[in-house]
Amino acid sequence: MATASNRVNVVLAQEHAEKLRRLADRTHVSPGTLARSLLSTALDAADPSPASVTALLDAMDGAFERAQAGSRDFKAGRYVPLEEF
Repeated sequence: MATASNRVNVVLAQEHAEKLRRLADRTHVSPGTLARSLLSTALDAADPSPASVTALLDAMDGAFERAQAGSRDFKAGRYVPLEEF
């Protein structure tokens, strides 16, 4: 029985993308395979409590400003409904 796949696209900063490529080269796997493994490990170790999630979001540079901009875009009608994807 095949398992369902959930595709997620992640955009990395240049320095993180380069580090991922170097790590992938050293481990002889594709960057996508390594990224999937690293993300899965991080998600397994992540604490899903609201306080931990809040702390994680607060640690992201510009996250609050991007969330506000997204809210403004939504209110202005600048969005694509999920059904169209």
